[in-house]
Amino acid sequence: MLDLGYARIDLGREARQGLPEVVYGPGKTVEQITGIVSGLLAHNSGPVLATRVAPDTAAAVLRRVDGGTYDEEARLLVWRPAATGCFSVMVVAAGTSDRPVATEACAVTSAVGLDTTVVHDVGVAGLDRILQVRGLLQAADAVVVVAGMEGALASVVGGLVRAPVVAVPVSTGYGASLEGVTALLAMHASCAAGVTVVNIDSGFSAAMAVHRIAQARPPADHGGSK
Repeated sequence: MLDLGYARIDLGREARQGLPEVVYGPGKTVEQITGIVSGLLAHNSGPVLATRVAPDTAAAVLRRVDGGTYDEEARLLVWRPAATGCFSVMVVAAGTSDRPVATEACAVTSAVGLDTTVVHDVGVAGLDRILQVRGLLQAADAVVVVAGMEGALASVVGGLVRAPVVAVPVSTGYGASLEGVTALLAMHASCAAGVTVVNIDSGFSAAMAVHRIAQARPPADHGGSK
């Protein structure tokens, strides 16, 4: 543990979980993010990530900590991204309005070394769209489904593939969508057995769930970069 006064950094997390502690940006000052990131870079060897960081804050942090990159759509700062391994993840987003959440999931899975593919706008209102990428879905080692409205895409994908499916309810939709609560409950009640559901709008949580699945694979199955 590294005590900075305003933060107590968990330096052992990389050894326990295969990834250093990730920094949650909102509510932290530029100086605090800079200090935490610098501590993680100095005491760990893997990727260092800061999530939900606003563009002006990101620019200020990057001026203070060399070597980082910023994905504005994903709101993600990354230092030392991992090399891409052979564990494949497919992220599917129901609609264009779900894109920011899907982008966060993609950016995080890519940063931690998962071979990531994304397909946007394949919601169930045009069911043929998801069927057109059925082969890609079935070839993936894990699938992240990002959907708002009634969240039905998670059940559809869950019935098409054998790989783990991680569903992200999104706060898109009209009044009865209840800012993602309807999708959340529908995904929890999915008829497709075994679908995992994370928090509303949390592409990051979905990425971390898939990272844990990948970490559980025997070392021989991880392979090198593609």
